Amino acid sequence: MLDLIYFPVLVFAVVIHECAHGLVAKWCGDNTAYYEGRITLNPIKHIDLWGTIVIPVILVVTGAGILFGWAKPVPVNPNNYRNYRRDDILVSFAGPASNFLLAIFSAVIIIIVSLFFEKMLVDAFGVSMANSVYEFLSKSIILNLVLAVFNLIPVPPLDGSHLIASLLPYELAEQYRSLGFIGMFVLILLMSVGIIGRVMNPILNNLLGVIQSMINFFTT
Repeated sequence: MLDLIYFPVLVFAVVIHECAHGLVAKWCGDNTAYYEGRITLNPIKHIDLWGTIVIPVILVVTGAGILFGWAKPVPVNPNNYRNYRRDDILVSFAGPASNFLLAIFSAVIIIIVSLFFEKMLVDAFGVSMANSVYEFLSKSIILNLVLAVFNLIPVPPLDGSHLIASLLPYELAEQYRSLGFIGMFVLILLMSVGIIGRVMNPILNNLLGVIQSMINFFTT
């Protein structure tokens, strides 16, 4: 059963994800997200009623065993990019990249706490507090890796579809992008028959193995 601790981790992860899209878009010449106040860590600006609250809470409360959610996509105008093809790739990859970095950052915090602050936490609050810190950070690693890998799936409207479209000839790319939210039904179908899990699980296990090896290298 999923722990409620996943919920704040999810909210923070999707907020960072969307901020990253908006920030890189600004660097690439598009200020749309900036002018609409979306390059902010204030979760209220990013919360989608269904994607950030209702569906994740239902999944946690019902013990679904998985956690899925999203924030409101930041508005971007690709016509403002300095280099359309290059910048579309950069902006699209920014979200998943931010989640990869959050996973690594969480691992680094685990290392720092283990090396320098674990005894302090145990002395002041007890072993349970130290374990709670590790549990929270471990959940952050797992959830951010899941979000990063999932969003790189090349099915519209996920970020991976933009990466693929940017590499296709113009007309074919436009047809691919036009699938829009029809892709969500494709994703649901792929998830329901287990294809998404069979593709993602080996990748996630390898990534988790690399991060765990990094943690073990510094803490043992």
